[in-house]
Amino acid sequence: MKMFAPLCAALAIILPAAASADPASCATVRMGQPPWTDINVTDALAGTVLNAIGYQQKIEPLAVPIIYQALKSNQIDVFQGNWMPAQTHFVTSYKGDFETLGTNLTGAKFTLAVPDYVAAAGVHSIADLNKYADKFGEKIYGIDPGAPANKNISDMIADNAYGLKDWTMLPSSEAAMLSEVQRDVGQKKWIVFLAWEPHPMNVRFHLTYLSGGEKYFGPDYGQATVYTLGRPGLAQQCPNLAHLFANMKYNVDTENALMVPVATGDAQASQEAADYLKQNPQQLKTWLAGVTTASGQPALPVANAALGIK
Repeated sequence: MKMFAPLCAALAIILPAAASADPASCATVRMGQPPWTDINVTDALAGTVLNAIGYQQKIEPLAVPIIYQALKSNQIDVFQGNWMPAQTHFVTSYKGDFETLGTNLTGAKFTLAVPDYVAAAGVHSIADLNKYADKFGEKIYGIDPGAPANKNISDMIADNAYGLKDWTMLPSSEAAMLSEVQRDVGQKKWIVFLAWEPHPMNVRFHLTYLSGGEKYFGPDYGQATVYTLGRPGLAQQCPNLAHLFANMKYNVDTENALMVPVATGDAQASQEAADYLKQNPQQLKTWLAGVTTASGQPALPVANAALGIK
């Protein structure tokens, strides 16, 4: 995967029918969740709403490649983390094995980044990295094995792009990668790693996103759109549920703010989600427009009562 072509046909959004009570088979909503803080938070928001209106959310912790297999085999129902164009490979490989329920985030981005003191020393582009190979130890820190972004980095190294053929990509969990970043930043060491937004790393650290990665991460520092996917047939079988997920849209600033206490361990994602909805009742109203409870009642008054919103 080098350049990313639009996949309009593959990502055609399935528009749900007018909302009505879903059958009992839709009551449990199985959601695939990779070990990413942003999806943890958006899934917590979705789960808070689902549970308030009579559904039951069930989180399935899975790596991204397994999530696509699970959608295909009807082992999960919904995935809120289809970052495009980063997951182009999976979209093309599993075309027809999922439905796109809606766009949940625009303005996201991901590419390689360095601490600001490294940028101040002359590293502003991926093409600058190899000039300082010794300082970086010829290492690029990635995230969990199987993540599409890791493949982008591996492809870049295999292609000897920017003279990086002798470099190594180190896969790791999100938490472990950021622990390494925190240690190195504390000691003013040089490190280059995969960074993305929304994520609390943008609040915790002073980062500089590196230019020049268009061939591997897409234009404009890997500008991305995030879609919500459903298993095949979900919109037809569970139209009310599909309507809810089509309504659920997030923004970068909100996700960044919600993720900070979750990432630092100061709060659970579920509590942050509940607090956010209590403080932003208009957001809940927007998400529940045209949505019923699992039993067919108007969803908003039931959700307001469940969440203590007056």
